[in-house]
Amino acid sequence: MFETLLLLTIPTLLFRLLGAVGVARFATWRVAAAHGLAFMLLMTGTSHFMPNSVPVLPHHGDLARMVPPFVPFPDFMVYLTGVLELAGALGLVLARFRRPAGLALAALFVLLLPANIYAAVDHIPFDGSAATPLWFRIPEQLVYIAVALFAALGTYSRVTKGSRSMIENRAESVPWT
Repeated sequence: MFETLLLLTIPTLLFRLLGAVGVARFATWRVAAAHGLAFMLLMTGTSHFMPNSVPVLPHHGDLARMVPPFVPFPDFMVYLTGVLELAGALGLVLARFRRPAGLALAALFVLLLPANIYAAVDHIPFDGSAATPLWFRIPEQLVYIAVALFAALGTYSRVTKGSRSMIENRAESVPWT
């Protein structure tokens, strides 16, 4: 139940630790969170393309069962959302695209909420495991929405008397952050 949250939290903390020891790319929590979310999306997005025989991750069949009946073409939708998650992950690690990627991912997470609710209410399991309960799924989605917005809206920091903080300037001056 907590696996996906750990795929976000642990990399975010590790990236921020790198920033604390001098890696300029991860000098802020926003950048570390953007990269942590990108790592999580790389893992979850990849699972959209996994065959049913792969037991390590949720696979395409698991995700297709999550698609509510009112959504047409469930297999296509799983592939499409996988592509969007992977594209969003790439956008988050490129400072130039972080803002639009974060905003688009927040919207995607909102659009995926009905599938998560459906999977919880109808007890749709992943790879034979028990279904994640609704009381966990909704707050989990809210965390992903919040992190995507945090990463996106932090790309252009607040202007205070015409200048940004030194740390934000340093972190954003590196072209590949």
